[in-house]
Amino acid sequence: MQFAAALFLVTAGLSLSAELAAPNDAGVSWAHFHFNAHDLDQARTFWTALGATPVKPIGPNDAYSVKNSLVLVRKAEVTGGSELTIVHHVGFRVKDLDGTLAKVEAAGFKILTPAETIAKSHKANVMGPDEVNVELVSDPALDAPIASHHVHFYNTPIEDTRAWYVKTFGAVPGKRDVFEAADVPGINLSFSAAKVPSVKGTKGYAIDHIGFEVKGLEAFCKKLEASGVKFDRPYTKVPQLGLALAFITDPFGTYIELTEGLASQQ
Repeated sequence: MQFAAALFLVTAGLSLSAELAAPNDAGVSWAHFHFNAHDLDQARTFWTALGATPVKPIGPNDAYSVKNSLVLVRKAEVTGGSELTIVHHVGFRVKDLDGTLAKVEAAGFKILTPAETIAKSHKANVMGPDEVNVELVSDPALDAPIASHHVHFYNTPIEDTRAWYVKTFGAVPGKRDVFEAADVPGINLSFSAAKVPSVKGTKGYAIDHIGFEVKGLEAFCKKLEASGVKFDRPYTKVPQLGLALAFITDPFGTYIELTEGLASQQ
């Protein structure tokens, strides 16, 4: 099932027009968000309200294009919402924040941030299907309706989580607003202390996994294995599509897919 889902992901990528960001010195860039949903129609209503562009569904997965990223949604029984997991929420830049929020509200989804706070901060969190928390950040200069922006990890200790992403993916440490952060081309990784006593791993929850595109994936996987990283699915070639993939789980519970070839198919 995992391998089939990966095939659906990479095949969906063939029909997208948006390009992924160029890789960093480690060969890594952002690739995709992968969500579980009990109702694909409800999920489609939500993602299109945000400005994501639907592309041809493959198997049980619906795929959407946003600038610098794919959004993939798979029909599944959902264990729980994103706020229970280490990936508390994910964030997107939107060109028209007020217009997007109006569409979200009209579609029946809840805006979590008070209006007065939105007016001051120019950002808002909304609750999507299956209790997935999504943050929207205003960017009027954006040349698309919506673009990838950040993944927000809630885990303690913060520095251990950030250090792992810096070491593993060549993320550049820094700050985003008040948050400790690290950047990979196409995405910001932000880190805060956990809000719940015991955060869960992401697999099976509303945000099932996150994905990175890696240039030279086979060598990259060998390097990770040599450093002690365990693979949920080892490096696998998909020659009929000219792609390769692998799955790992970070030490804190975030499920991660690695791909190579997705960027060249855009």
